[in-house]
Amino acid sequence: MRKTFVSMLALVLSVTLVLSACGKGSEGNAADNAGDTNTDSGPVSITFFAPQGKAPLEDNSYTKHIEEKFNVKIKWDLAPTDALVDRRQLLLASGDYPEVFLEGKFTNTDLLTYGKQGVFLPLNDLIEQHAPNIKAMMEKKPYFKDAMTSTDGNIYALPRLNECYHCTFSQKYWINTEWLDKVGLGIPTTTDELYTVLKAFKEKDPNGNGKADEIPLTGAPNKYVWNGNIDAFLMNAFIYNDNSKYLILKDGKVEFAANQEGWKQGLLYMNKLYEEGLIDPASFTQNDQAVGQLGNREGDELVGSITTALVSYLVNPYDEKLTRHKHWAIVPPLKGPEGVQLAGASQGIGEFQFALTNKASEAQQIAAIKMMDYAFGEEGALLSEYGTEEGFGWKKAEEGEKNIDGEQAKYSFTGLPEVDPDLIRNDSWSLMGPKDLSKEFRDLFAVGQDPLKADGYETRLAQATNTYAPYSPKEIYPTGVFIRPEDTDAASQLTTSIQDYVMSSMAQFIIGSKDIEKEWDAYVKGFEGLNLAKYIEIYGNAIQKQ
Repeated sequence: MRKTFVSMLALVLSVTLVLSACGKGSEGNAADNAGDTNTDSGPVSITFFAPQGKAPLEDNSYTKHIEEKFNVKIKWDLAPTDALVDRRQLLLASGDYPEVFLEGKFTNTDLLTYGKQGVFLPLNDLIEQHAPNIKAMMEKKPYFKDAMTSTDGNIYALPRLNECYHCTFSQKYWINTEWLDKVGLGIPTTTDELYTVLKAFKEKDPNGNGKADEIPLTGAPNKYVWNGNIDAFLMNAFIYNDNSKYLILKDGKVEFAANQEGWKQGLLYMNKLYEEGLIDPASFTQNDQAVGQLGNREGDELVGSITTALVSYLVNPYDEKLTRHKHWAIVPPLKGPEGVQLAGASQGIGEFQFALTNKASEAQQIAAIKMMDYAFGEEGALLSEYGTEEGFGWKKAEEGEKNIDGEQAKYSFTGLPEVDPDLIRNDSWSLMGPKDLSKEFRDLFAVGQDPLKADGYETRLAQATNTYAPYSPKEIYPTGVFIRPEDTDAASQLTTSIQDYVMSSMAQFIIGSKDIEKEWDAYVKGFEGLNLAKYIEIYGNAIQKQ
């Protein structure tokens, strides 16, 4: 801590010069240099709360880069990752908190609470005046703006925008094409065709060992395997299933899916598959390790299809010596008996990282928002995520290196020097703080073009995602919403109880321990006791901005 900054005259001069520089920096386009605040004065000192890493953040190359670029000096208040929430709660409760929370794992409720108390500052005007990259992103991706904007119209924190290649449409289904060839069938396009395929897998010995050991369809609970639950894919041929809150959005109105006729028909279909031995009973209990052992076992292949975001849960696509994964293909969304054909969709908004507190002076506020805005530009995102040294964490792509869409890439990871696996890198912030990891940014990088090679797995997932995109619902209930403060406790309790009720009842209906035809009405009536009407009202209110 530099005592020389205590001088009031120096402080006034510093603030004046910083504000002047900021005004100049906001001119022109939303370029990466728009946030420069370099002046001849001393740096603005700001304290950042962040998780403790393996290397000191004050020595981090990206830290030093933005300190120099924006004429700041960052002081770090660090906490172990597993104690991050407890530590920031203690700071906020004591009133002795820093100017900036770079990482805080804040929920929407946290933001509203501290925003209403005046602890967290609204960022709206700062973004408008000093953050051209964030402003442009909000205009380009309205859902990004909606996700950040609380019910009172204020933006109290910034999240990381993370649109991975395969995350947007992750409720996928994969099938063994070698078995399809053996039974003389093609990739199914309807629920009836899938039934025919699974029956053939069970009865026609596609693995050719003379044993009835084939598993036509397997999966796993979502907590173990990403979208591995049996209904994640299949239900979307009957009614939209978000695989989370079971909410449907129609003309801006919120509806509940899991008590509608389409849901019942989906359960009847899955019960039929289960009763005929086409669904693996272990799908309701096994974990990811069990799935991997099942798919990668030596000898005869046992699995015909799997519901999951990533086929790599089942078969290994990373080892060039292994070839089993090559005859696994994506199944596009199926058309159900009533013509429903949908893909479960999600949006790339994660936890909220960056928040400014009322401890921050005007100069600190402007400098902080400019640093965050830098990471929403191409240069800042690149250096923040992959490191400040070209040729080490990334390099410029060579002519002919192509991106996920087969176009010339701008950056590449190929041909980089081998790094000691024990080396503790300290040249980037990696996944820390808000930044642009949108599809457009990711598309700047070269990837392997052969989807069946180890370096082309991302291409394979992207091609699968492109297959699902046309079947997205026109309206999607936002992934993250601001529950009104008066509804917070009720929302937490209702969401948990309703999700548990849906999932447990679903398993019972599918395996037949509950009779769908006889007990459906009782199941639907059960939602009354869980106060479903209030649940729908709360989530309806959450998307109605003031």
